[in-house]
Amino acid sequence: MTAALSSFGLSLPDYPWEALAPYLAKASEHPGGAVNLSIGTPVDPTPTVIQEALQAAANAAGYPTVHGTAPLREAIAAWFGRRRGVPGLDPKNVMPTVGSKELVAWLPLLLGLKPGDVVVRPQVAYPTYDIGATLAGVTSVATDNLDELDAATLSSVRLIWVNSPGNPTGSVRDVESLRLLVAQARELGAVVASDECYAELGWGAWDVQRGGEPVPSILDPRIAGGSHEGLLAVYSLSKQSNLAGYRAAFVAGDPVIMANLVNSRKHAGMIVPYPVQEAMRVALGDDLHVQVQKDLYRGRRERLLPALRNFGLEIKDSDAGLYLWSTAGEDTWDTVGRLAERGIVVGPGVFYGEAGNGFIRVALTGSDERIDAAVARLATAP
Repeated sequence: MTAALSSFGLSLPDYPWEALAPYLAKASEHPGGAVNLSIGTPVDPTPTVIQEALQAAANAAGYPTVHGTAPLREAIAAWFGRRRGVPGLDPKNVMPTVGSKELVAWLPLLLGLKPGDVVVRPQVAYPTYDIGATLAGVTSVATDNLDELDAATLSSVRLIWVNSPGNPTGSVRDVESLRLLVAQARELGAVVASDECYAELGWGAWDVQRGGEPVPSILDPRIAGGSHEGLLAVYSLSKQSNLAGYRAAFVAGDPVIMANLVNSRKHAGMIVPYPVQEAMRVALGDDLHVQVQKDLYRGRRERLLPALRNFGLEIKDSDAGLYLWSTAGEDTWDTVGRLAERGIVVGPGVFYGEAGNGFIRVALTGSDERIDAAVARLATAP
């Protein structure tokens, strides 16, 4: 019976982060304990105003709506207009999701992709884009430029993932780049899904609070033109509002696709709990806590970045988001090992595709005390 049952289950690759276990163990031997900067999970408190909203909605005996309450969808539409340069978004074309990872993993299947279809994802990317293609039984291709694909592959493209700001690289695609991509996708009849969950965390030229430009959304009229046809924007409150534990995210865009997604999710039972929907509604209406959190990350970034450079790392891209994409010009695991010896755990670039070899991802998601500990250890390292 055991042998027969072993044939059941999806043939997915092992979860890559398990490979970090020996490096975490090594770093934990440091007298001050490990500084774990390998995973981008928030460590600061969920803002009180959001916790209070969750508590106020705790009496939720009935089933929540899959499409999201009208007040929540109105709050999302208003947020797109106020923060993302997308005016006039119809609340009907919005839906909350159980975190953004869930949507990334299931979108190819929910869109009805079939074997022979192609999903395009960034060259260096979050592994779940590939997992989503695998779950749907379709092909995943890594490229940042559709012109690199041969004619046969290009003709089979049905879904194009954009991740700007990117994870792990922190790269940002400008308006002209996105406008060209949308035009190409529409010629192919492909959907563009833009994962934008780090958009509030721009640095340098993209740091709005320091005179920079806002990170553009795929739904921005400068990019989309007069229509959201074939376009989906995906967003999560995990980073900007410390809501990773709430699984609070949403998707918006093409009216026809959105109607189909809502219907499919009704059948599948993918529902955001009502108290979380209320917490999202309040979070999206409060910009102050977002600014406070960004200021915390800015301070951590400004301390950590020069320390990594002094250690001998070159920082690439890292124009937005919660990571410093770094290389020492050596094998990824050599760099991971050298940092583990100093009690610091980082994300191996190889987890994000072959093009990530030689790189590491250093997260800003450590407390001020842990970031300062990492800076001190980097300063004293030979």
